[in-house]
Amino acid sequence: MPDYAYEEAAVLRGFHAICGVDEAGRGPLAGPVCAAAVLLKPGTEIEGLNDSKKLSEKKRERLFDVICEKAVAYAVAFGTVEEIETVNILEATFLAMNRAIEGLAVRPDFALIDGNRVPRGILVPCETIIKGDALSMSVAAASVLAKVSRDRLMPEYDAQYPQYGFMKHKGYGTKDHMEAIRRYGPCEIHRLSFLKNILPHE
Repeated sequence: MPDYAYEEAAVLRGFHAICGVDEAGRGPLAGPVCAAAVLLKPGTEIEGLNDSKKLSEKKRERLFDVICEKAVAYAVAFGTVEEIETVNILEATFLAMNRAIEGLAVRPDFALIDGNRVPRGILVPCETIIKGDALSMSVAAASVLAKVSRDRLMPEYDAQYPQYGFMKHKGYGTKDHMEAIRRYGPCEIHRLSFLKNILPHE
């Protein structure tokens, strides 16, 4: 279970406002990538908080409201499909992460980043944590906000493009989704660079 060990270590190094940062949606074939930044006061109890991938949709939705209520500050930001196609998914993820950090109402002086890559252009000192969403409470909180925020886009996409089943697979490359792409072709929110092995070659 995540705890505040990383946050407390940063405090001992002289930092005071430590945010956790995580993303959701790097892997899907459609839709934006989402990032969240959350600044929690070390020791804040959020019962049941864990890596968003280990939680049910119902638990994530409940925790979303609790995190927003208890956080010192939080922000959610996106990297668009257009940006993913222009600069690639990794750079679009970095854009979303930096936007989330910069969107915090309380400016952080340190960031804990899920993964092993420092976001290009980040403006605050930071530390990367592999599987940080399962180790750090701040990163776990960010993982929930990012996942829920991205999933909440799906009803709109499903209404616009009902033939693809976005409510069911959230844009990921399931068998049904790939079959729909082959049948109907891609729509405006598909990441064309992700479809090279799905669509027939010209």
